[in-house]
Amino acid sequence: MSAAIDPTAALGLLKFDSDGLVAAIAQQHDSGEVLMMAWMNRDAVIETLATGQVCYWSRSRSRLWRKGESSGQRQRLVDFRIDCDGDTILLCVDQEGVACHTGRRHCFYTAVRPEGLVEIAPVLVSPDQLYGA
Repeated sequence: MSAAIDPTAALGLLKFDSDGLVAAIAQQHDSGEVLMMAWMNRDAVIETLATGQVCYWSRSRSRLWRKGESSGQRQRLVDFRIDCDGDTILLCVDQEGVACHTGRRHCFYTAVRPEGLVEIAPVLVSPDQLYGA
């Protein structure tokens, strides 16, 4: 997405929960790979549509979280989609590097299988390297 988008219509369609949040799923735009799930508030939606860089609401920090601000692993918005109920956003993104704070490409790396829990995605970048610990 190269141009800023007026968020008015999107904000009117979204159904934020009692905490003012809506679920947002990030998906790699060209492969369909589901990368992560996070939360957005009104300000995060507005900033994401205005800048084309994905911004979330961090519940643990109680502030806006610009994806990649500390790790450099940014998400460029390609398409912004709203589900039929207005309570979930699908962000089609171009992910730079890894999406998960654990250093994996995506956050969905634990599978529940008959033999138990199985890690199905390797750590690609050490969290210490990502966050400079």
